[in-house]
Amino acid sequence: MDIIIQDMPRRDTMNNCKLCGNTKLNKVISLGKSPLANNLLKKPKTAVLYPLEVEFCSNCFNCQLSYIVSRDELFRGYLYVTSTTKTFRDHFGKMAEDITKEFKLGTHSLVVDIGSNDGLLLKKFNQLGIKTVGVEPAANIAEIARKDGVNTIVDFFNEDVVTKIVEENGEADIVTANNVFAHTENLDVVVNNVKELLDLQGVFIIECQYLLDTIKDITFDNIYHEHIHYFSLLTLKKFFERFGMKIFKVEHIDNHGGSIRVYIQNDFINRDIDKSVIEFLKKEKRMGLHKLDTYKKFAKKAYKTRDDFKKYIKKLKSKKKTIVGYGAPAKATTFLNFCKITNKQIDYVIDDNALKQGLFIPGVNIPIKSKAELDKKLPDYIVILAWNFAPEILKNLEEYKLRGVKFIIPQPKLKII
Repeated sequence: MDIIIQDMPRRDTMNNCKLCGNTKLNKVISLGKSPLANNLLKKPKTAVLYPLEVEFCSNCFNCQLSYIVSRDELFRGYLYVTSTTKTFRDHFGKMAEDITKEFKLGTHSLVVDIGSNDGLLLKKFNQLGIKTVGVEPAANIAEIARKDGVNTIVDFFNEDVVTKIVEENGEADIVTANNVFAHTENLDVVVNNVKELLDLQGVFIIECQYLLDTIKDITFDNIYHEHIHYFSLLTLKKFFERFGMKIFKVEHIDNHGGSIRVYIQNDFINRDIDKSVIEFLKKEKRMGLHKLDTYKKFAKKAYKTRDDFKKYIKKLKSKKKTIVGYGAPAKATTFLNFCKITNKQIDYVIDDNALKQGLFIPGVNIPIKSKAELDKKLPDYIVILAWNFAPEILKNLEEYKLRGVKFIIPQPKLKII
């Protein structure tokens, strides 16, 4: 397989922390060169690879990528659709209901979602009678939302977009950013725009993968070029204080192998600070998220996980076993490229998202097919690459288990079912 190594000069020439400006960063882990995780290929071909490594800031405890890829290259054409899984349909439905109840939203309220994808969250708010606006740079995905009746602006979240929303709808009561806040290079600009958009009493709510879970469970496959930052509450607290904002509540959720939902307000608002904030900060200190040594230990375990998985797959192939995968999320691209598992070891990958079927995972050139492929020739093993949805996938594939297929769950810990 031919590979093009993309050795462009790093865009961040000062090698500084994007949150506090500190120039003395320490490397946490290198996953080598990897393709853009969600940029699936129309045909097997050479892959453009970029450095994929994480660095740690000892000043604000931020973890971030050392190499940043252009956002246009990452997000203008996009294939990830939130509504594909029942897990997310249920999650965002409940999120809308909970926010509506907690902050007493009604027909007079406005909710804006940054990176609104196919409008799944906002569609539920609409059903509850609440006015919404989505901001989504991927035109193909935004069109899905519009067809479902979700008012969506096709653009990145910038000053012009904020002005347009305020002029046409007024200030927002709630601004949400689900699994997009960590994708942003210049977070100062985002937060300033959020403050302009929010009513003074308004609330900014973000969901992001939780660094503590990544470190604890060694889920290195959650690292890819879209995710510029890997957040702890220690970091987020320091960051928002710079803008006269404070975190008043945090919740742990199961998405993406462990995430947090963080509630932020202007610091002059009198809402009580929930005990969860103190509890999370204490836990992170106990886990050592403010210490470089914690991340060095994480890297060592990640390399062992990679080596163990490669060894197991090699053993199966030596016995002439057929192996396919299930799920082609971004984490699958990272995992397969880091482990150097290609179409020579895994014949194809099943994905329920029709937009991905017929495409190929970059770097390893593994074809993506529909579930119907399983009935043409039953494989010996199925690797659940979308391991965060393992319970749902195993339930959907119960008939194949009864027919003798074995399942491999590679993360957080290698498990054979």
